[in-house]
Amino acid sequence: MFRTLKYCPQWPKRGFADLNAARVWVREFIRWYNGEHRHSQIRFVTPAERHQGKDIDVLARRHVLYQKARDQHPERWSGDTRNWQAVGTVTLNPDRGPAQQQKVA
Repeated sequence: MFRTLKYCPQWPKRGFADLNAARVWVREFIRWYNGEHRHSQIRFVTPAERHQGKDIDVLARRHVLYQKARDQHPERWSGDTRNWQAVGTVTLNPDRGPAQQQKVA
């Protein structure tokens, strides 16, 4: 998570004035990251939408929208539309086996 924070374009280049300023910044970042930022690995829904089960409806509406766009302008599409099926289980380190993930935690 630290890398995600540090390489965020809004990361203060001159650091924080004090510990409280850092806490406020991180709190706002987490609110944005979970509530507004659409994550590519979960089909461009927010973590909040996913955790609340809203991703199914969001993705279904996107699928319908893309199908309509494809039907209206087939010349713009060379194949199928984007996959808007909900993603199953998500892990932080999918390349690691379960035993390795437990060691990190």
